[in-house]
Amino acid sequence: MAIKIQDTPNRAAFDVQSAQDLRAQFARNPQEGLKAAAQQFEQMFLQMVLKSMRDTVPQDGLLSSDQTRLYTSLLDQQMTHDLATRGKGVGFARLIEEQLGRNLAAGKEAAASDEDPAAKPAGNALPLSASDSRHLRHSPVLGHLPTSAAYAAQQTAALPDKEGEIPATARDFANRVWPHAVEASRLTGIPPQFLVAHSALESGWGRSEIRHPDGSSSHNLFGIKAGKGWTGPTVEATTTEYVNGEPRQVVERFRAYASYADSFRDYAGLLRDSPRYGSVIGAQNGTEFARRLQQAGYATDPMYADKLARIINGPTLRQALIG
Repeated sequence: MAIKIQDTPNRAAFDVQSAQDLRAQFARNPQEGLKAAAQQFEQMFLQMVLKSMRDTVPQDGLLSSDQTRLYTSLLDQQMTHDLATRGKGVGFARLIEEQLGRNLAAGKEAAASDEDPAAKPAGNALPLSASDSRHLRHSPVLGHLPTSAAYAAQQTAALPDKEGEIPATARDFANRVWPHAVEASRLTGIPPQFLVAHSALESGWGRSEIRHPDGSSSHNLFGIKAGKGWTGPTVEATTTEYVNGEPRQVVERFRAYASYADSFRDYAGLLRDSPRYGSVIGAQNGTEFARRLQQAGYATDPMYADKLARIINGPTLRQALIG
């Protein structure tokens, strides 16, 4: 008899326990886990639709501020969560579940065919290897996903099952920073995978971190400089700045932190509390997130948004997050 985890429709959209339940569902009953992941994908879609609608409304009212926009974004996430997980939603979850459900069924038959050469996939179902199915159920990162489990589940079926297809450092980096990205996502309303991608761009997937003279890490994963208002530890490093489109090597002072958690927390505070990044808060589209960061002046590189968008939408991040 299949073990079904008790449904709790009154949970908050960012409840980490729901992500743990989702992992357990994949492990115990892949079909039930797939259903929950499909609902989360529908939630993300509805949230993007709702955000696009809100973007058509003027944002310069008397009660408009960064804080109201943040709480409106959180409200929208909860509303779309409730819509996607209660009743029939708008139907996308059901279609995703049916399509990937056929892949899961084909994967079982493919696994059986290893033992019985006469066994073949039925109908037009796309083959999914047994190892792909294991990734879908037992991904170490998938177990922590608060809002992107459907994103990971959707991509898993298309992933090749070969070791070394992405650098091991990318997987290690993603696993190391993911919990901090989730926490920063709660503070900013920005999907955690976007924040992982941004830290990967600035630190070269952890291989080019800013370091102290003794070689120890500054834990500064976002290249945040130490301005006049910064009273914490600092570290000097050579960086590339663009002046009139031309790259120049300069020495700058950067903030130093005691941990990656502090780095993500300070980064989230910078985006949340600085008016210049008001348009970045709550961004749900990766390309748009990258474009708004550049427009706000986060970096002088004229190709910065393109580089960040390529990481967000690229296969390395997807595979690193799935594990």
